Amino acid sequence: MAEPVALAALAGEAALGWPAWLYARVGHPVGGFARLIGACERRWNRVERPDARRRAGGVATIVLVVAAGAGGGWIVQALADRALGWIGVALLAVPGLAQRSLDDHVRPVARALEAGDLDAARAAVARIVGRDVAALDEAGVARAAVESLAESFCDGVAAPLFWLLVGGLPGLWAYKGVNTADSLIGHYEPRWRAFGWAAARLDDAANWVPARLAGGLICLCGGGGWRVMRRDARRHASPNAGWTEAAMAGALDLRLAGPVAYDGVVADKPWIGAGRAELTARDVRRALGLYRRACVALWIVAGAVAWRR
Repeated sequence: MAEPVALAALAGEAALGWPAWLYARVGHPVGGFARLIGACERRWNRVERPDARRRAGGVATIVLVVAAGAGGGWIVQALADRALGWIGVALLAVPGLAQRSLDDHVRPVARALEAGDLDAARAAVARIVGRDVAALDEAGVARAAVESLAESFCDGVAAPLFWLLVGGLPGLWAYKGVNTADSLIGHYEPRWRAFGWAAARLDDAANWVPARLAGGLICLCGGGGWRVMRRDARRHASPNAGWTEAAMAGALDLRLAGPVAYDGVVADKPWIGAGRAELTARDVRRALGLYRRACVALWIVAGAVAWRR
């Protein structure tokens, strides 16, 4: 059942996304994970606690998040399957995928750069990256957009689809819970280092296979980039994000990453790729085109899995 569900969910998300009017009325399912994680952090991540207890609290938090995602997914899958069959299950998988949503967030960056409105471009890219954007020039804004697009192809599209195929709605929503936890608390800063340890490690494990598959699809759809991906993927601080970022850099002959400022502090990150570092709006459009082809490739993969079964 997972295979027609996956194809229908991809089609539904591509057609509809998660509309703003729906978000305004009901929010998004990952908001429930965020509230649970926030409540756990307030209770178990107090600064006066020793690191061992904070780490134990973080482990308990991720156990609760996975249980909520997998358990909730199992319940709603059973109910939807009884009421509407696999189509109902597919509808409940739609918000776990972000192929259209990601496209919708990156396109405004390209449009603003094409219009010569750097302030609007900075504002648009600030919605999808965590770095300081106030001092970014055109090339910096464009690089940030392309890097976010490449990394999010894995954790926003490829990995959720992978876990949907593997474990149905329980697998999809357990993954989304883990990924949400990593984005909120899986940081190395003192506040989260101990408490977020379990979230970061489990997210690394959950993305290990999807990241490498996603990087391969980008190279395949881009007609190259394999050598750069193999050489530069490990230059990224994440064991997974570097695969799609290096694949994008190699396929488009660009240079991504490099020094980046967070909260006023410059992180001297290594460069990924050996092409141009002075990106433009055209490069953002090229990256979007490659991203869309890679999404189509995921549809083909899901269809092939369904046909073989």
